Amino acid sequence: MVKHTIEKLLKDGLNIIQERDYNNPFLDVQLILSHLLKKDKIYLHMHKDEEVNSDVSEKYYEMVERRNLGYPLQYMLNSQEFMGLDFFVQEGVLVPRPDTEILVEKIIDIVDKSNMKNEKIKILDIGTGSGAIALSLAYYLKNSFVTAIDISDIAIETASLNVKRLKLNNVSIIKADVFGELNFKDENYDIVVSNPPYIEKSTIEELQIEVSQYEPKIALDGGIDGLDFYRQIVSVFKEIHCKNSILAVEIGYNQKNTVTEIFENAKLFNKIETYKDFSGKDRVVTGFL
Repeated sequence: MVKHTIEKLLKDGLNIIQERDYNNPFLDVQLILSHLLKKDKIYLHMHKDEEVNSDVSEKYYEMVERRNLGYPLQYMLNSQEFMGLDFFVQEGVLVPRPDTEILVEKIIDIVDKSNMKNEKIKILDIGTGSGAIALSLAYYLKNSFVTAIDISDIAIETASLNVKRLKLNNVSIIKADVFGELNFKDENYDIVVSNPPYIEKSTIEELQIEVSQYEPKIALDGGIDGLDFYRQIVSVFKEIHCKNSILAVEIGYNQKNTVTEIFENAKLFNKIETYKDFSGKDRVVTGFL
């Protein structure tokens, strides 16, 4: 009978997972085995000769095979770090990206440098998914109350689980369709934020396997030109903004000019600013009243 030591499992995993763009086989196998053993990566290196029981070994090989097919690691581990917080994620919600942290950080920075820092502020997150944006803002902006909406039942379930996970009491999760009858339109918000679907419908299948085959199309498809949600969000913002409100959205790397034009055409904003992500790509457009 073959002994499955930690070292053997890691080597076997590396032989199974083919290196592609957007994956790191060595890190993947370590994270999978760490998850199953409930140990950190240092433990794996310090106990290479430790034998692993057959149940864990079988589960490990199964997960490694799925990862090799492109199945997102975050769905297998039900975890993704975002803004220093650990979020529960599952199939059916978009996996939070590091680039999206720029959106959250800019809003926090704007609040810290304005009068809102000393006031109670109301925030609306449109298309909350796992709740990463909404709950990070609620966590770091203690003077805020955040309403997070999504049309997806899985997103509502996931975001609600993360509210409990982070022990937040300044968040409300609501099922709503930004294109439909809005059950929050009588409210006014200081900040409206969104990372909406912005991929052109025809290009979704060209994305990396992890995204095109496994992440929810509803969270990716921005219509024929990728801009459907921006037009609608600006339209909704007109109805729910306060006197000095802010609208901040994440954009695709090539959408700065088109999204800025949508903001300008609203004839609503006194100032429009754009921000780049860590790789120097345009990532956020913000309109100030």
